[in-house]
Amino acid sequence: MPQFAANLSMLYPELDFLDRFEAAAKDGFKAVEYLFPYPYERRQIAARLKDNGLQQVLFNAPPGDWDRGERGLACLPGRDAEFREGMATAIDYAVALDCPRIHVMAGLVPEGLEREAVQPVYVDNLRWAAAEAAKAGRDVLIEPINTRDIPRFFLNRQDHAHEIVDMVDAPNLKVQMDLYHCQIVEGDVAMKIRKYLPTGRVGHIQIAGVPERHEPDIGEQNYPYLFDLIDEVSAQCGWQGWVGCEYRPRRGSEPGGTSAGLGWLRALQQRA
Repeated sequence: MPQFAANLSMLYPELDFLDRFEAAAKDGFKAVEYLFPYPYERRQIAARLKDNGLQQVLFNAPPGDWDRGERGLACLPGRDAEFREGMATAIDYAVALDCPRIHVMAGLVPEGLEREAVQPVYVDNLRWAAAEAAKAGRDVLIEPINTRDIPRFFLNRQDHAHEIVDMVDAPNLKVQMDLYHCQIVEGDVAMKIRKYLPTGRVGHIQIAGVPERHEPDIGEQNYPYLFDLIDEVSAQCGWQGWVGCEYRPRRGSEPGGTSAGLGWLRALQQRA
């Protein structure tokens, strides 16, 4: 059975963020991920991780002005200094929380520009970020995201992400393979798992049902099959990453709604 991490930005939405760590542990999760730790002091989050026996496996670098719609700085011309400052902060948090991976969001292609025009900025920023993260023993991840959820997002396809990784040519730059986004943009998810997992360039997987982004047992994807496939390919190639549960519980902010929707996970645990 894959190793599952609870995404605390989406799961347990009825609870305050710092209380979600305990809820995840009670539901049997051994690891967590989320978007951003920065509103909280490092020691606050570190204490919640320690008290609940949880590993921190992923979070995002600062994305710019999130409330104004920014979704990353890496591809934005003229924002290099802000990008580097944010990356330094992310590395500090990663060290304090013993988190091995930092997701760097690409950002939106600026109005009036084409993707090709900003790709050199993106590659240069990733090369710098990977070098800085390597000094602290951290991986940098990039994630293709569908343009239905985030219009004009720079990175949308698995093949493009792997091309970028090849261009940067840093051993600690890897792809965050979100099967929800992959299904919406490309489909043929199983064959992409077979193709990319053995490369050693996939650092993390995320899941959600398509199209509503609810639990993985709701929607058009056959996740039991995909979980078996991840196990099969992992056994062949030695992949030992985490699978992040980045979905919105169908029962929303109803008390206990996240836990009630974990039947898919309990079924896997019974099989194992």
